[in-house]
Amino acid sequence: MSITLNNKLGLIAGNGQLPVIWAKNAGTNGIDVVAISLSADNKKDLKKYCSTVYDFGPGQIQKISETLQKENIKQLAFIGKVHKGLVLRRPKFDAKAIELLKQAKRLNDDAVMLLAVSELEKIGITVLDQTIFIKNLMVAPGILGRHKPTKEQEDDAKYGFWVAKAMGQVDIGQTVVIKDKMVIAVEAIEGTDKCIERGAKIAKKGAVIVKTAKPSQDTRFDIPAFGLETLKTMKKHKASVIAVEAGKTIIVDQQKTIQYADANNIVVMAL
Repeated sequence: MSITLNNKLGLIAGNGQLPVIWAKNAGTNGIDVVAISLSADNKKDLKKYCSTVYDFGPGQIQKISETLQKENIKQLAFIGKVHKGLVLRRPKFDAKAIELLKQAKRLNDDAVMLLAVSELEKIGITVLDQTIFIKNLMVAPGILGRHKPTKEQEDDAKYGFWVAKAMGQVDIGQTVVIKDKMVIAVEAIEGTDKCIERGAKIAKKGAVIVKTAKPSQDTRFDIPAFGLETLKTMKKHKASVIAVEAGKTIIVDQQKTIQYADANNIVVMAL
């Protein structure tokens, strides 16, 4: 279903460069972006492309809600990772955030985000498809660098794809580590790079990393993505292949990422 965009959009910005790219592309399309920054690592860059950048913690729900209403935001997007470990630590969680968490039967990714979407809808805000300004970053099918997988690596990638889809069905994670037709690690609360580190250490060398979208992926949040930092983690722990889902995975700064893979004998493929 198509949606008519307002001239002013909100952006809830987590970690990494994706929120910056989104804001830049939105600005190129004549959109005024007001950002709620949940991470210090990209706040400086966000200021280049947003008319206003507010600095809040992920648990300051009341202040975020009040600010969005003050700015008359009617549409917004969630972009960038916010680590799930925050739910355990609960730093600066206000009464509204705690109230919302108590309503959840489970605190997996989808449950938490759907609570946030529901709360925003109550104040007249629509949450947009994350990819609306970054569809050009979606990876095409095939081998993306100059290194090709062996038959054994390709078989591990296909097996890992099936396992990752099964894990996504129950919203555990999007990434698995495979070696010699064995599941070495499954992503849980720690995130992609920590999962790779844990699994690749067990595999010793030659691990195959597989990342997919969930079978019922809600494109308003948690679109699978990776970039240079993921490949650096792979190199450090001697993982050999990363296979992702074509058409549903974002590569951040694809040119530099593939150049790094080529220089470090890493296979990058999209299934």
